[in-house]
Amino acid sequence: MVCKQDRGLQGRQPNGAAAPNRKPASVGRWSSRRENTKSGIGGTWAHCCLLAAIAVCALLGGAIGGIRPSAAAEEAASRNRLKVSADGRWLVRADGRPFFYLGDTAWELFHRLNREEVDLYLRDRAKKGFTVIQAVVLAELDGLDTPNPYGDVPLVDRDPTKPNEAYFKHVDYVVSRAEGLGMFTGMLPTWGDKWNKKWGKGPEIFTPENARVYGRWLGQRYKDRPIIWILGGDRPIENDRHREITRAMAAGLAEGDGGTHLITFHPMGGNSSAQWFHEEPWLSFNMFQSGHGQANLPNYKMTLSAYERKPVKPVLDGEPRYEDHPINWKADKGWFDQWDVRQAAYWSMLAGACGHAYGDHNIWQMWQPGRTPISAARTPWREALRHPGSEQMGVMRRLFESRPWQTLVPDQSLIVGDNPEGPDHCRAARAADGAFALIYAPTGKTLRIRVEKLQAAHVVPWWFNPRDGKFEALATITVQKLEGGAGQAAGVEFDPPGEPGRGNDWVLVLDSAARAFGPPGQSVSRPDSPGAGN
Repeated sequence: MVCKQDRGLQGRQPNGAAAPNRKPASVGRWSSRRENTKSGIGGTWAHCCLLAAIAVCALLGGAIGGIRPSAAAEEAASRNRLKVSADGRWLVRADGRPFFYLGDTAWELFHRLNREEVDLYLRDRAKKGFTVIQAVVLAELDGLDTPNPYGDVPLVDRDPTKPNEAYFKHVDYVVSRAEGLGMFTGMLPTWGDKWNKKWGKGPEIFTPENARVYGRWLGQRYKDRPIIWILGGDRPIENDRHREITRAMAAGLAEGDGGTHLITFHPMGGNSSAQWFHEEPWLSFNMFQSGHGQANLPNYKMTLSAYERKPVKPVLDGEPRYEDHPINWKADKGWFDQWDVRQAAYWSMLAGACGHAYGDHNIWQMWQPGRTPISAARTPWREALRHPGSEQMGVMRRLFESRPWQTLVPDQSLIVGDNPEGPDHCRAARAADGAFALIYAPTGKTLRIRVEKLQAAHVVPWWFNPRDGKFEALATITVQKLEGGAGQAAGVEFDPPGEPGRGNDWVLVLDSAARAFGPPGQSVSRPDSPGAGN
């Protein structure tokens, strides 16, 4: 059976002067300046009046606001917390609602942008549907010694136990602005060259002892903010000292924030946190870096490798091929574009990932004329904000959230026939209860699909365009009427719009008619369903 329809596409997704350094405060120290008060009745009476006034204000504030201050604080903190789902596969909010991790790699955000630029960047990413901004406190590009736009460096004398309060006020601003726009900050306490100078500026400043102190201070400072801790920073674990520094920092963060935030580890390209830390209790979910070394790199293999480990933990690609990045760092080999970005994203998501991170080669380093470009960066970061791949990541998120996506399981058996590795490789996943399935065809080749695996009497197929969110409805399939009945194995043939080739990628969406989901990518699945969106 061949499913074809009029090529008129239906529907569209919704549009979605440096200041001098200030005097820093050392970790673990705080000062309380006391006013001199007279002893005796007069001083005691004034003190009692002050305490009484504070108590009355607290009571009135609770009555006027309709909620006790402590309850309000708890409610706010709850909104800023994530956890791992009961089955260990996904990230969810404190109340159990699914959380789609859609990250953007803005590694130099804290270090290179002023507040006006921060606002411009964050508003753009929030509008496009990103939920996590990945940024580094002790940044890669001489982050210890080159000050931020306000003239502040993060540490005094490169000492992790002596953070510079002025620098962290700017970090506070970024975190607060992201929170106000509904996004989490994926905060890397440091880039990896500060504990493993395999390459880069360094120097190595961390020991297990000061890593724990620094982690505890950070954890305490941001314990009530929407944070995901990301350890590592593009370096591998090569010896016991590296391992102990990482463990100590994780322990310090948990001591500081009371264990309220998720923790993961960002490794060097071609590696995964699962290689070193999968069984350690502090690692909430796995992150790998498929990297920038080759076109059509099968990152789904890295997803599946972590997905199949025990104990079960969520996994995602935290640094895939960046848009506008030279392939293998060599401009003469070409540049990754929006199609490469989409290919990596859908390959990983349909192999079981709990989310995905996007990156633009110009934006991670916030390159602009006057700054030395890293690895042939060529587009000013403000202009790079308009690169189409970032918008298309929001399209992907809307597609997944229009179905109960946290019920998906990878299932290549949906695809009939040859499906070799390479640019044409298709990935498939279906809901565990058979309610729907998603199949990604990177080059728009004809698919043959075993629709009976949905366990539905009637199947509603759609073509979904990952470039712009448009969709096309196909004729409903009555499974029992297929040749061979419900047990047939030959599959139903689906021919995507357009001519096969690079850039003509499509997602085949198959729904159980009984679920009446509606057009893909157009609405968030019902809050009471297992995979309801944010």
